[in-house]
Amino acid sequence: MTSPSDREYIYTDRDFERVSAMIRTRAGISLARGKEDMVYSRIARRLRVLGMSSFAEYLDQLEREGGDEWEHFTNALTTNLTAFFRESHHFQMLDQHLAGLHNKQNILIWCAAASTGEEPYSLAITACEHFGTLRPPVSILATDIDTNCLETCSKGIYPMERVEKLSQERLKRFFRRGAGAQAGYCKVIDELRQLITFRQLNLLDPSYGLRGPFDAVFCRNVMIYFDKPTQYSILKRITPLLSRDGLFFAGHSESFFHATDLIKPVGRTVYQLSDAAARAATPPPQRQSGMPCQVQQ
Repeated sequence: MTSPSDREYIYTDRDFERVSAMIRTRAGISLARGKEDMVYSRIARRLRVLGMSSFAEYLDQLEREGGDEWEHFTNALTTNLTAFFRESHHFQMLDQHLAGLHNKQNILIWCAAASTGEEPYSLAITACEHFGTLRPPVSILATDIDTNCLETCSKGIYPMERVEKLSQERLKRFFRRGAGAQAGYCKVIDELRQLITFRQLNLLDPSYGLRGPFDAVFCRNVMIYFDKPTQYSILKRITPLLSRDGLFFAGHSESFFHATDLIKPVGRTVYQLSDAAARAATPPPQRQSGMPCQVQQ
């Protein structure tokens, strides 16, 4: 690959290889050949901000000084494709799962790739609808590596086209339309936001600082960016946080035949602990009503 003459910045094969190696080390993301133009368009934005003339200059400074720029670099290369109630069968299965948890005082759900927030808010809506109240006995932890996405999550403000596929009943109950300068936007109601704790978390971290156990973990459409050994190592950190009867939800194109000692399929891209992992799991502690998702300090 050579830099086309009409490109704003010098960008070579070596630059792409360096970016690929750096994001793999930083976030576990594997960039295959064919992603060169995507990398160029996203990293070029950082060069404009910093007033640099070439990818080599930018990458040299990143390796030499790092700092906050690592966060910008990671955010730039993180793909965030999401929608409200994406893969709707998962939310139907979650609704069925909640029916078996009515004896628990506080149900914990972890959304491990929250992106811009549509998924955790869909989880919150599912919980409210299932229990028939805006204050269900559910706490949701929403994490993502991308701090820009988490900022969008916490605000809960979306263009109207992002919610156009939701029913009028859901729009009326769970969203407020903007007016004036906010026309064309809507905001999730405060009761939904209060069910969710937002936190930055890198799935490659050796320890997540979470205690659980979680009754459901949504880790969808993120594992596809990791190779099989990395997927397995992440699952080894997640499964001890899952309750014995908890559900693990994966993306539609993700499969874990290489991790049958950890999880087993129980539905369409839905898993539970394997028999061996379930036997090793500790009994869930008694929870107090209203307790937020537990994060070790």
